[in-house]
Amino acid sequence: MSCYQLLKKSTQSAARRGILSTAHGDIQTPNFMPVGTQGTVKTLHPNELVDLDAQVILGNTYHLFLRPTMDVLQTFGGLHQFMQWDRPILTDSGGFQVFSLAKIRKITPEGVWFNNHLNGERMLLSPETSLDIQATIGSDIAMIFDECPPYPCERSYAEKSTQLTTDWAVRCKNWIEANQPQAGSFGIQSQKTNQNNSIKQLHFGIVQGSIYADLREKSAKDLVNLNFDGYAIGGVSVGEPEEEMMKAVDHSIPFLPEDKVRYAMGLGTPTQLLEMVSKGVDIFDCVMPTRLARHGVAFTVDGPINIKKQTFTHDMGPLCPEIQDSHTSQFSRAYIRHLFRTSEPLAARLLSYHNLNFYLTLMRNARTHIEAGTFEIYKQEFTARYNQVQ
Repeated sequence: MSCYQLLKKSTQSAARRGILSTAHGDIQTPNFMPVGTQGTVKTLHPNELVDLDAQVILGNTYHLFLRPTMDVLQTFGGLHQFMQWDRPILTDSGGFQVFSLAKIRKITPEGVWFNNHLNGERMLLSPETSLDIQATIGSDIAMIFDECPPYPCERSYAEKSTQLTTDWAVRCKNWIEANQPQAGSFGIQSQKTNQNNSIKQLHFGIVQGSIYADLREKSAKDLVNLNFDGYAIGGVSVGEPEEEMMKAVDHSIPFLPEDKVRYAMGLGTPTQLLEMVSKGVDIFDCVMPTRLARHGVAFTVDGPINIKKQTFTHDMGPLCPEIQDSHTSQFSRAYIRHLFRTSEPLAARLLSYHNLNFYLTLMRNARTHIEAGTFEIYKQEFTARYNQVQ
């Protein structure tokens, strides 16, 4: 039985509305995952994420392995209890760290050897160790170990990389069947969240293939044959032009099953998210809302603004009148600019909250308009206003 339920499809695009069921609750799709790399979404309290109705967050396998270490997480029964979060968690495979640590790693069929960036210690991350770590973390959704090729890369490299990802996926599938990992606990309530009382950890394969359409197709088909719980489109937002990013989705989606959830990894801007929803993608993650917030950038329906600019010195208006919340709406742009100018920690907190609210509201609106049959109109109107010359 699939963990994903398709509720509604657009008649004018591939946009779809669904529900992904996990051990710690349902995720309404389309949806956006705030990034909690080290067991926290930077600057925000977990209760604030609940206020925003963040239904799932993302944790980083590599960083959590190094700190707090698996010994600590075992003591607490997983990341849910450790960080006091009773909603779903997705963990990446560590594959993107393999990509980002290119200068200090060596890829072999066995796995990836690299130097721990904290103390230089030699380490091996393999398909089996990645899943073992994610089982200890106890995430609701664990990603299959993959290799993310750089952009640009020669076809010969992409071919080898794609085959390696498939080979590793086979080993992951064997490990899952042998070990039957479960999602971590959060007190007694975690067993009551899902009507089926299922605490099974879900596993998503990651489609690779760089910019090559036939490799994307082959990767998708090979992974579908392994029958994972869902599928991600990887190797995007790694420096390629937006056109190539969209092509990667176009070259992957047609070969993924309709009854499984689809996840575009590590992106993107609000307009990119809506475009990918129209292509049939269900869930997203990106550091952009909180990272840009810490640098003074706020998202608005009229495009992003840098609140530190002098033009906002006397601006009495809110960040974005269309985005209301209990934290930021009462403050003026001038006041938030003042907080950044005086290096007050509240500045980053307010913008992080606002930006995540903007992204989560965007996904809520997408769901509403898909249900109403008006998603394409909503996307067109939002994009036109967001991209207008200011």
